[in-house]
Amino acid sequence: MSKSFIKTLREDPADAEVESHKLLVRAGYIRRTAPGVYTWLPLGLRVLRKIEAVIREEMDKAGAQELLFSALQPREPYEKTGRWDEYGPNLFRLQDRRENDYLLAPTHEEMFTLATKDMCSSYKDLPLVIYQFQTKFRDEARPRAGLLRTREFVMKDAYSFDVNTESLAASYQLMRDTYERAFTRLGLPYVICRAVAGAMGGSHSEEFLMPCAIGEDSYVVSDGGYAANVEAVTTPDLGDVDFSSIGDPVDIDSPDAKSIERLVEVVNAAYPRADRLWEAADMLKNVVVVATYPDGERELIVIGIPGDREADLKRIEAQLAPAEVEMATAEDLAAHPELVAGYIGPRHIGPNSPKRTYDDNGVAHGSVRYFVDPHIRRGSAWITGADRPEWHTANIVFGRDFEVDGTIEAVEVRDGDPAPDGSGPLRMERGIEIGHIFQLGTKYADALGLTVLDENGKTRVVTMGSYGIGVSRLVAALAELNHDERGLAWPALIAPADVHIIATGKDEQIFHTAQSIAEELDSQGISVIYDDRPRMSAGVKFTDYELIGVPRAIVVGRGLADGQVELRDRRAGENISVPVDEIVSRVVEDVRSVR
Repeated sequence: MSKSFIKTLREDPADAEVESHKLLVRAGYIRRTAPGVYTWLPLGLRVLRKIEAVIREEMDKAGAQELLFSALQPREPYEKTGRWDEYGPNLFRLQDRRENDYLLAPTHEEMFTLATKDMCSSYKDLPLVIYQFQTKFRDEARPRAGLLRTREFVMKDAYSFDVNTESLAASYQLMRDTYERAFTRLGLPYVICRAVAGAMGGSHSEEFLMPCAIGEDSYVVSDGGYAANVEAVTTPDLGDVDFSSIGDPVDIDSPDAKSIERLVEVVNAAYPRADRLWEAADMLKNVVVVATYPDGERELIVIGIPGDREADLKRIEAQLAPAEVEMATAEDLAAHPELVAGYIGPRHIGPNSPKRTYDDNGVAHGSVRYFVDPHIRRGSAWITGADRPEWHTANIVFGRDFEVDGTIEAVEVRDGDPAPDGSGPLRMERGIEIGHIFQLGTKYADALGLTVLDENGKTRVVTMGSYGIGVSRLVAALAELNHDERGLAWPALIAPADVHIIATGKDEQIFHTAQSIAEELDSQGISVIYDDRPRMSAGVKFTDYELIGVPRAIVVGRGLADGQVELRDRRAGENISVPVDEIVSRVVEDVRSVR
């Protein structure tokens, strides 16, 4: 350590939000270069490479073949697939000195497809799985949490190529099993969740999520085995409601009732019902969002949801992909006088608007589109805005008094909601996405002309699968999982070294013995961090050992006079004395037993 490029810190970095970020910086694994961009220092790079090695071993066992594409990509293939525009502001675009357009690749579907097109022409060349480890780039609007959300990251991306959907299903299952083996070896707990394909496209998608309280992904599970990212949760068919007993719409004077809470108070006083009090769940809340498409077009959309629920922009955005979704502003509403803030109803928007027209292709024009969440059942009656200030209307029935342009999953999923497959109530959890797999189908093969001749000599479009692991994110995920109040505590498989040797005291014999142990271990293939700093106190050395998190330490100190050294287990917190002439064989046996 007297010569190593290792520097630890005693204080947490000011911009660190989560434990993995704090500890990886303090322990000398990474340093921030710019927002969302990090330098990998020697310790961090060792851990990163060990994680890569485990994944590579499992991929190779599955018959996948590794290659490497450039991070800098030309514009043309991405234009053919439409992703030059679809990626919007998340794509890093640049020009060379001749003003040719390039990008820093966020993913490499186009390159994998073109490489296979170049190399494969017959069904006999398939099935095929190829993969790479490569640095990716994404212009995140809000990079956060250290390595968990960055603008530059290392990813293992793999693609399968098959001649039909049946073969694709087999390749998909092969990669799914491979991921399970890799994550199990790395000691990562995971839940496989249904997911939405989003901008990637495809017919089927699953995420591997590591349960973690600070995770950005919300997902749900049921005791009956259902698991899904909240964006992929669908509402079970709730059926229609008989509205034959519902009277005509009634306008209610409701001054200063722009919130659901205030509206409930007003209607219970001004329009009481005989059987019970009005509740938030009886109110139809119409939220206004703006969808911004990759070409820059902005569309105002109104979505009706029950008053006791909140809108979930991530769920809405997943269904409107590749558009980005945000709440509408006062300026947006000002351009649409039919939308009276706080008093928006459904009777003058969407298909109910007198301004609505349709062109020859059936495309609607003249009014904002209006959707409802599936919890708004056909035939259900509501209290909602009357489209004029200070007034609401009761007895508004979906299917009698208004129609919609469609349904969209728009509300936050919450504990106790029924699972779509009938497996029981849902329970909310949080997790870190560590892997994502897709059955892409023919989207990229169609766009880039990837075909082969089948056994009958006929041209067939190749069908593809995509399989990604955020390798640099795994470093942070494993750090979140393996730390205590003193620092990191890596599992042996991925630790930056097998053993940390600490020489304490001033006796030259102590340092000579520690050096000899380090050299002998190194000669037997055991990686060592040797703290040989001569003028550093034992307390500082022990603090650094616990912060860096190597799984075991050999302490050479006062016990050497009695022929003993101390063997410490970082994760278990156990210390034992071992004869100095047995320590090397003891550690070698220990290390090899877990490799």
